Amino acid sequence: MPELLVVKNLKKYFPVRRKFLKAVDNVSFSLEQGETLGLVGESGSGKSTLGRSILRLIEPDDGEIIFDGVDIRKLRGEELRQRRRFMQIIFQDPLASLNPMMTIGQNIEDPLIIHNIGTKEERRRAVEELLEIVGLGREVIDAFPHEFSGGQQQRVGIARALALNPKFIVADEPVSSLDVSIQAQIVSLLYELKRRFKISYLFISHDLAVVRYLSDKVAVMYLGAIVEMAPKEELYQNPLHPYTRALLASVPKMPRDGERQKRFPALKGEIPSPIDLPPGCRFQSRCEYVMDVCRKQEPAFREVSPGHFVACHLV
Repeated sequence: MPELLVVKNLKKYFPVRRKFLKAVDNVSFSLEQGETLGLVGESGSGKSTLGRSILRLIEPDDGEIIFDGVDIRKLRGEELRQRRRFMQIIFQDPLASLNPMMTIGQNIEDPLIIHNIGTKEERRRAVEELLEIVGLGREVIDAFPHEFSGGQQQRVGIARALALNPKFIVADEPVSSLDVSIQAQIVSLLYELKRRFKISYLFISHDLAVVRYLSDKVAVMYLGAIVEMAPKEELYQNPLHPYTRALLASVPKMPRDGERQKRFPALKGEIPSPIDLPPGCRFQSRCEYVMDVCRKQEPAFREVSPGHFVACHLV
């Protein structure tokens, strides 16, 4: 399949006290139409900044973002606005992402008004259909966001993201603030929408079990850089980077019948400051396998088997 999104050497640095916080540092990956990339890593690793930089909600400093064959970093004004119709986002906090002064219907209709799509009657029918798709029902169209639970509010956010028939959606930890039972419902909805509309997701999450269910491939991010990326089963069954292994070790699970549960060392210490990155490997201060070369030379992000990329001197 043709690639829908190609990100090349993307960078986003923030100036801090005459230094730079390297929130996104030379990140590259690609996505096909209908494919989901799960993005995992600790808080502060740069996941949300990467997602928002791809959409240019945060302006990147360098790199290419080729969406549907066009480098959107070169677009301005109306050209960029039209291209953004097909790139949407689902935010982490559903209530904060909705306008409390607008009804549910108005929140979902807003993108259609901004892009001058349809008549008033056509837009209302489209909103009613979207409410049915996300499992809320058209009878809630005149309610307000504060009247809904967190899970219902997130369904409204998903409906709004779907309003312009996007090809690509950044799902920025869309279930992290919800109860576990509601998380399962929202993840199942996202999976069904992916299958039905062939949507590509960048799915950002801390929950490795959710990522495994929804994703086709998984990228592991640490201090602004992707340190490992592979098809999901390859990454979960054969993690190569010590950081990936430590993340997987932190997931409580019951082994299936006949399956031996792999044991990896737990991760120790806190994530260092991205303002003062050490020379060499950025994971060296927390890695129990650290070698002299790790303190001197940054490992290249390279393909070690088909589709499996890793940045580690051990591999």
